[in-house]
Amino acid sequence: MPTSAIRLVHFTGRLLLTLAAVVALIGVFLVLIVLTDGAGSGLGAWLPALGVGTVAALWRGRRRTWPARLVPFLPVVVAAALTATVCIPTVPTARRYPPSLPFVVTQHWRLATGSRVAVYHYPPANPGTRRPVPLVYLNGGPVRGISLLDHRFLRLLARRGYDVYAYEQAGGGRSDLLPMGRYTISRSVRDLAAFVDRLGRGKVDVLGFSSGGAVLTRALADPGVAARLHRAIIAEPGPMDGPTAHITGHRGRKSARGLAPAPAGPRSTHVPRYAVAFGLMRLGLLTPGTGLIGQAEGDNAFTAADLGSDTASGYCARDADRIPAEDTAQNFSFSPAASLRIQQTVKDSPSIAPRLRRSRTPAMLMIAECSSQVRQWETTVLADDPAVQRTQYLPGVGHHMWNGLDDNNDRAAAVITAFLQGKPAPLPNYPTRDEIPAFLRDLK
Repeated sequence: MPTSAIRLVHFTGRLLLTLAAVVALIGVFLVLIVLTDGAGSGLGAWLPALGVGTVAALWRGRRRTWPARLVPFLPVVVAAALTATVCIPTVPTARRYPPSLPFVVTQHWRLATGSRVAVYHYPPANPGTRRPVPLVYLNGGPVRGISLLDHRFLRLLARRGYDVYAYEQAGGGRSDLLPMGRYTISRSVRDLAAFVDRLGRGKVDVLGFSSGGAVLTRALADPGVAARLHRAIIAEPGPMDGPTAHITGHRGRKSARGLAPAPAGPRSTHVPRYAVAFGLMRLGLLTPGTGLIGQAEGDNAFTAADLGSDTASGYCARDADRIPAEDTAQNFSFSPAASLRIQQTVKDSPSIAPRLRRSRTPAMLMIAECSSQVRQWETTVLADDPAVQRTQYLPGVGHHMWNGLDDNNDRAAAVITAFLQGKPAPLPNYPTRDEIPAFLRDLK
């Protein structure tokens, strides 16, 4: 074999050994991140990993001459530099709240539960058409700001005579953060009751969307909270309790997930620190209260593009090439850690079905044709709540039913208006309780 070839083989071998050492040290660092739950912004893992690498380098160079003793430290230096990026914040660690909206005043209410929430009020456009019962909107998330797309829909309802109130749940949008351990689905229900009391208008109608629908469903199962509700609209609900959350089943007709262009804009997950933090949290290897990144830092870092295909899953496949901009970068707000925490408390909660079966608050269930929700999350509400008076299956829309496309907002508003006014439904009552088995069997 020629001398040059031998040298190339030796160089390649040394390079591979160096890369293997770098990868091994990064692996040690990630294991320690998990074991320490990211303590000290990751330094609790970085320093021991550096120590392990240093000891290994000293051992490997113990019999070499002085200059050659430095060679084993090369992978240590490289691994230390790479892993240090996981320990250094690149966004402010104190919460940066979205700026005020130009078209509605942001109020802040301190609730009896201790939560300080951002509140938006859309009075009826024509006071002469004011409906006597206020309408409260619970957005999805669970811990997310109200999007501009939703604000537009709320203004549409106000133009139809409704006195609309919406609040961003604790930790979301412009609402104050809570200590991580206080984010629970039960706290969300108590906040709803406290909000209605703070409003001081007697019973209210509530429209709960997605995870907001799950909060509303649990409120209907609590007699003390349900007594504050006049009518309830449960739109595309998430799982209502632990048994429901563990149901596996099919979803609605094909959504735009995997078909729509990737969302534009910066992603925090392209930054090593947040890619590691959010990735390990999603895998359940870091707790929502991890010491790697604080709640405020995580909220500041997370962008709309980080939601990826989750946004596309809210639309029908036929709309893949025309998904609207739901929000702006300035208004977008999502708390990944607090949302995971609330979702976990739902999974850990016992069945609410026995209490929900005693509900007497008139309710309506809204289901989207191209829903990304597990169908049994929705049909379980229908099966267990005897006060659900009608179900409205909306064709041609995905999970985000009022999405500004075509006449979708008007159709959703017509369904809501008819129920709140006790008028005949614009769509068939489908599925009924008796039709649930066929509805699931036909993969509707």
